[in-house]
Amino acid sequence: MTIESDVLVLGGGGAGCSAALHLARRGSKVTLLERGLVGSQASGVNYGGVRQQGRHPAELPIARRSREIWGRLKELVGCDAEFSITGHLKLARNADEEADLIAYLDTARAYDLPLRMIGRNAIHREYPWLGPDVVAGSLAPDDGSANPRLLSPALAHAARAAGAAVHEQTEITSYDRLNGRFVLKARNGAEFRAPILVNMAGYWGGAVAAAFGEAVPIEPLSPNMLVTEPTTYFIKPNLGVVGGNIYLRQIPRGNVIVGGGHGESDPAVPWSRPLPEVTLQNFNYALQLVPALAGLHVIRSWSGIDGQMPDHIPVIGPSRTTPGLFHAFGFSGHGFQLGPAIGAIMSELVLDGHSDVPLEAFQIDRWNVQPAVREA
Repeated sequence: MTIESDVLVLGGGGAGCSAALHLARRGSKVTLLERGLVGSQASGVNYGGVRQQGRHPAELPIARRSREIWGRLKELVGCDAEFSITGHLKLARNADEEADLIAYLDTARAYDLPLRMIGRNAIHREYPWLGPDVVAGSLAPDDGSANPRLLSPALAHAARAAGAAVHEQTEITSYDRLNGRFVLKARNGAEFRAPILVNMAGYWGGAVAAAFGEAVPIEPLSPNMLVTEPTTYFIKPNLGVVGGNIYLRQIPRGNVIVGGGHGESDPAVPWSRPLPEVTLQNFNYALQLVPALAGLHVIRSWSGIDGQMPDHIPVIGPSRTTPGLFHAFGFSGHGFQLGPAIGAIMSELVLDGHSDVPLEAFQIDRWNVQPAVREA
């Protein structure tokens, strides 16, 4: 079986499903290919933070655009993925961390991101449940959270309704480009052809890039997550810390979701799991921030696989070796919020040849690799 399309999108995470949706809505014949189920890796197993605060300056224009899409997600796909504007409160635990929060105010101001600095006395007055280790905080009032289990399926459903073909459980085993068309062969015997290939395959996007002469230093990243039994709802904002070693949020039904550190994985299977010692350490860190969580039972822990780049920002943009190939992968554990806008941006690169969002910092050749251009 050979399937012909205008565009092949490889990877069914939030960004890939968003790309399929935006391309289909502009009239492209799109085929989305996912080795498992949509949202089954990084996009579906993360913390669920819809966060702009604390991002690398290069990511802030994407985050700002994505926040606008999150605000109208229900209109776009018929489901809001439980998106809620809770605010993101980033905490400092010593004077050096407080200085980092203050320094970031200038970065946020340059991108019109509203932040409010909260000093030692005020933060314990406004959030009396915080532990004594907290000395200051920075609140991003427009940030929030969502259910990562819902985003990718909702985007995929909307993409199908717009005319995209979505193939799950379709593992691609070979990549080629012949006579100006990409030829992808699947383990199930199907063959997919198109003049455009959009590589949004997460950690496995590195192997796709390497197949076309653009190897990058990507590593697997498996965030270690846990959720507690429900308790009285009292933590409204998402909580993070300078340095990022712990983050937590409470959902209205009372469960507390905590993340930090790394599990273990084997991307070749693919397989991942949390580590009990990391889960215990995370809960202890959470208790330092919110002592009132003491005594809660952890009812589940989990992990997944994302791709991490050395500079902790993704690869986004056209291939430097292969005409018709575009990349968006390696989101380094913080791509959930960006996903809706990444899809829109990739559709613009494919159909318009450019995007208004600055992408120079994300070029695939930023590690000074100078590959030869493939013409076949």
